[in-house]
Amino acid sequence: MFVSRSRDVAGFLVFVALCILVSGLGGMATSSSVGTWYQTLAKPPFNPPDWVFAPVWTALYVLIAVAGWRVWRKIGAGDSRMPLLVYGLQLALNLGWSVLFFGLQQVGWALAEIVVLLASIVATWWLFRPIDKVAALLLTPYGLWVTYATGLNTSFVILNS
Repeated sequence: MFVSRSRDVAGFLVFVALCILVSGLGGMATSSSVGTWYQTLAKPPFNPPDWVFAPVWTALYVLIAVAGWRVWRKIGAGDSRMPLLVYGLQLALNLGWSVLFFGLQQVGWALAEIVVLLASIVATWWLFRPIDKVAALLLTPYGLWVTYATGLNTSFVILNS
């Protein structure tokens, strides 16, 4: 029992650390231009105030970490790793969007990438659902937020072409 509990806690900490790493690297890419270049962009009327992003993303990363951890606990070492591979892919794409949009200031490429990110979130949700319905549910706000962000990104492309 103690080994299982220690393993669960260690696994949880790994998922939290992974999300903190993605968040931190994305934040580094974002900080390079959020106070300068981003402020010069024409924004749609449904663009939220800047202060909204940090608490929303903090909550989303917590949900993403818990969802991944719950599935990891259930599939075990011998079962299919596809759900967690796709989970890792969506985290990488999450980071990639920040690098493209803010770091490289490539709004059009970021739009193409966020569409792939959204598809990977849906795929993760789809793969998680049969394993742990709660984990899939935890990913739902993330998918909704990235859907909203896709609309924002589309507007940035249109308004700033």
